[in-house]
Amino acid sequence: MFKKVLVANRGEIASRVIRACKELGIATVAIYSEPDATSLYVKKADESYLVGPGPIEGYLNIHRIVDLALKVGVDAIHPGYGFLSEKPSFAELCEKKGITFIGPSSQAIANMGDKVMARKMMKKAEVPIVPGTEGSLKDAEEARIFAKGIGYPVMIKASGGGGGRGLRIAKDEKELMKNFEIAQSESKAAFGVSDVFIERYIERPHHIEFQILADKHGNIIHLGERDCSIQRRHQKLIEIAPSLILDAGLREKMGQAAVKAARAANYTNAGTVEFLVDDKRNFYFLEMNTRIQVEHTITEEVTGIDLVKKQIEIAAGKPLGIKQDDIKIRGFAMECRICAEDPKNNFRPNGGRVTAYYSPGGIGVRIDGAIYKDYIIPDYYDSMVAKLVVRGMDWDEVCSRMHRSLDEFVIRGVKTTIPFLRKIMNDPDFRSGNFDTGYIDRKQDMLDYAEYEDPIDKVAAISAAIAAYHGF
Repeated sequence: MFKKVLVANRGEIASRVIRACKELGIATVAIYSEPDATSLYVKKADESYLVGPGPIEGYLNIHRIVDLALKVGVDAIHPGYGFLSEKPSFAELCEKKGITFIGPSSQAIANMGDKVMARKMMKKAEVPIVPGTEGSLKDAEEARIFAKGIGYPVMIKASGGGGGRGLRIAKDEKELMKNFEIAQSESKAAFGVSDVFIERYIERPHHIEFQILADKHGNIIHLGERDCSIQRRHQKLIEIAPSLILDAGLREKMGQAAVKAARAANYTNAGTVEFLVDDKRNFYFLEMNTRIQVEHTITEEVTGIDLVKKQIEIAAGKPLGIKQDDIKIRGFAMECRICAEDPKNNFRPNGGRVTAYYSPGGIGVRIDGAIYKDYIIPDYYDSMVAKLVVRGMDWDEVCSRMHRSLDEFVIRGVKTTIPFLRKIMNDPDFRSGNFDTGYIDRKQDMLDYAEYEDPIDKVAAISAAIAAYHGF
């Protein structure tokens, strides 16, 4: 087992990795930028080092991070998610310098990171894929000819990444010509390449992903699925395990396809195979995320398996120690992403000082968070500040428990997604499982919620008015 691990990330995922390392008896090293100097994960690590310059560059400089790792004597680097987690050159540099990268090989990251190559690989492995182009498109005219052949609507997608970036939907030729260059520009800005391809757009699908674990001894299993259909701007907001729409037969079929996909990619460590499921229960490969996912928490809750510890053990060369038949799904779990955003203003990020913070608790409630009272949420990073996770014996209990937990969750000083999420928990369509990836777009009435008025602030305002009136 490793003696010391450097966590090449920040925020709640850095804290999550540090916790797993501590349980395994592994010393930890954190890196941080100046805006993150007072972050919780920095305090939790055994050692911490400032990286820079600026708030972003230090987290992306592979040579500086690996040089630091060598200097302080770490055995391995955990990349978390985001930043460098799916950058093949980072994994490759670790491999060359004799540091274990806690994740798949650089070749597997490269293969799955190239969406066009991944589609070809899945097609060869007989994993169902959405009809689309065989390679990247040269220009908008080539896109127009292809789209005419498969029919509208179509989706323009970046070849080099995911997370909703470089992704545009075109319902007709006019929208295609307009959105093609926009998708290319977004792809270039986010991933460094402007390559895009086209897939048929499946309307009102469910976004279902399967968690896989693969060791270095040829063992590959899946740990069931997560339904990630509740999204805004193609980015996940609520995740559920297991899915309400899969029966045992379809779950088995999709799980086998996920394992087949991982084997075709010569994959090791934790990964996620993502699918789209249409209204006829047909499923199609979407992409493979070659890292731990934000929503790994709900799989942990329904299986009892610590995925981050498994990542570390696999990277250290240990066999899985569990077989497919050992995986049992117990009850339901749900994760709500608590983001410092203003849902009423197109989910615009809303950083600033946290003036009050009270987290929920009780049976079946878990918080993976990164903030506290007086913490200043920086404007430079992703807006997610906490993950609220609940589990229960059945779906109704999970929904009720999440609503109660959102009621208890207090974050003041910045706008958050909490009141919006609370309203979703009361929606009859959501409670009955009547949702898909277009749910939030169709539910604009959900944005009609009352803003919280802090009683303390109200008392302070009244006191100030009285004092001003009396000339105090």
